[in-house]
Amino acid sequence: MTDYPRDLIGYGRVPPQAKWPGGARIAVQFVINYEEGGERNILHGDATSEAFLSEIPGAEPWPGQRHMNMESIYEYGARAGFWRLWRLFTQARMPVTVFGVAHALARNPEALAAMLEARWEIATHGLKWIDYRHVDADEEARQIARAIAIQTELTGTRPLGFYQGRSSVATLDLGAAEQGFVYLSDAYADDLPYWMKGQHGPQLIVPYTLDANDMRFAPGSGFTEGDQFFTYLKDSFDTLYEEGASQPKMLSVGLHCRLAGRPGRSAAVKRFLEYIAAHEQVYVATRLDIARHWIATNPPPGGYQPSRMPRALFVEVFGGIYEHSPHIAEAAHRAGLSPQHDDAAGLAGAMARAALALSDQQKLALIQAHPDLAGKLATAGPLSQASGDEQASAGLDRLTEDERAAFQALNEAYRQKFAMPFVMAVRGRSKGEIRAAFERRLGHSRAEEQVRALAEIDTIARLRLEAHFAARGG
Repeated sequence: MTDYPRDLIGYGRVPPQAKWPGGARIAVQFVINYEEGGERNILHGDATSEAFLSEIPGAEPWPGQRHMNMESIYEYGARAGFWRLWRLFTQARMPVTVFGVAHALARNPEALAAMLEARWEIATHGLKWIDYRHVDADEEARQIARAIAIQTELTGTRPLGFYQGRSSVATLDLGAAEQGFVYLSDAYADDLPYWMKGQHGPQLIVPYTLDANDMRFAPGSGFTEGDQFFTYLKDSFDTLYEEGASQPKMLSVGLHCRLAGRPGRSAAVKRFLEYIAAHEQVYVATRLDIARHWIATNPPPGGYQPSRMPRALFVEVFGGIYEHSPHIAEAAHRAGLSPQHDDAAGLAGAMARAALALSDQQKLALIQAHPDLAGKLATAGPLSQASGDEQASAGLDRLTEDERAAFQALNEAYRQKFAMPFVMAVRGRSKGEIRAAFERRLGHSRAEEQVRALAEIDTIARLRLEAHFAARGG
């Protein structure tokens, strides 16, 4: 049984602590599937009409023909159902993950703009809303790549989550091999995220749901009334909320524009949103939020070894080492990492080489990504966690009024002369040392200061990596 490819044990009797933000007892995650315009249709080059998840009992694909009733049902989802759900969730101020079919997104720019306006996460739902079980793995990989390219062009950013839906036996492996997904969701195996072994190292799975899902309104699937859907969602929430007193879990809710977007069903969704809003200790989040939280709090067995991490995971873990510059981590990964990079010194060298290879313009942008020391950002509070900790370690968050005025004057003088922030690795330094360095470096040329700033940035990165590996015993 050692070669059995399935995991029937999972977390076993005692699951890991989710440690949801704010001590929440449950994480609730809503998915709106946007498929309308990506379904099977001879207009789309498919051999048959669509037959899946509609109002038509016993629907079958029609080879070589358009099914006008089926098309009209899907059109309702794009024309009316989407907007009803969009208004419902934006008015409730609830975050949403969209599983977006690339061809469907491309056919409704106004809906896509509304998703972006609402700051919804848009994960890829594949190139087309078709059944991939008989699609060749190489062709499926090509279609995954095409879906990523289309969505990146439409939205300006690549999708970080992937749910094919009507998947093949190869879908999860293909998603992991692509290396650009923070999480995959073609699984229904748990109430918590979990790690799978991928071709390039650990790959996070954020499992989805087919039970707390409006697909069961499709004829013969289960729900016939909105009250049944609401009751099922409420019972699921109540059970997990009760368990969450000691073992917090996650509840996914799946919705479709042409199903839950109908008036009688959207009323049930509205009641459920109101129900969970009336509870405390509830973490409502996107799937990407949940994935990032899990990566930060529940690493895979063996921890994070840079040489055995897919690119997206590596960037999530190490992308903040260089301030607001995850592209440096990505470049270091693309250059190739070996076991010699699995400690602080080795990885610091690899990332420093990636930073050195930047263009002059990119290097200046890297310097500009850093905050002033003891400046207005530090007072206002929006520093990165790492920068805030570093400035606090040097006492820059505890200045007297006179000290704050002096540092502010130095910041302004430095920016006026060099048109960039003063950058210094301050961890372990005193306020006096920092102020003296400020005054001394004001006498340098701009070229000298750019070189010095980049050297200080590499030192900051090395110190952050040392702290990272020390915290994990590495």
